[in-house]
Amino acid sequence: MNQLYAQDLAQFARKYRFAGSKLRRVRIRPRGSVVSVEVTLAVRSTRNDLGGATKPIRLVLHIDGAEEYRFQKRPVTNPARVSDVKFGYFNGLFFVNFDAWGLQPGEVPAVHDFRASDAFVAGKSVSWEEVTKPTDESGTAAN
Repeated sequence: MNQLYAQDLAQFARKYRFAGSKLRRVRIRPRGSVVSVEVTLAVRSTRNDLGGATKPIRLVLHIDGAEEYRFQKRPVTNPARVSDVKFGYFNGLFFVNFDAWGLQPGEVPAVHDFRASDAFVAGKSVSWEEVTKPTDESGTAAN
């Protein structure tokens, strides 16, 4: 598990192509008064060079000490399709937004922008890992 720090949020957001990714799994795990949220996304890597191809990646985000979260399904939206993922750090909490918001060019998102989202988590720490699909004996990825 790799720990994500507040100063690394912008760099981490550029590491993967979140726009158009898919939400694969959301697990909410209460342990007493502490809640952890595990979100699995199917994302793509970013291009390192102009001729390079992107590869699919299964990315798991662990948000520990979740103090706020919402995953709401609207009637006309596809809950699996993620339009974009945004990260923020406010008042000691990491905010992760799994749907895009309409901000004006140059406008910086604030706490209320994250809380207005249909899919967001706010927690004390965020860790991440890339997970590979298990393969069977023939070498093909198992579903």
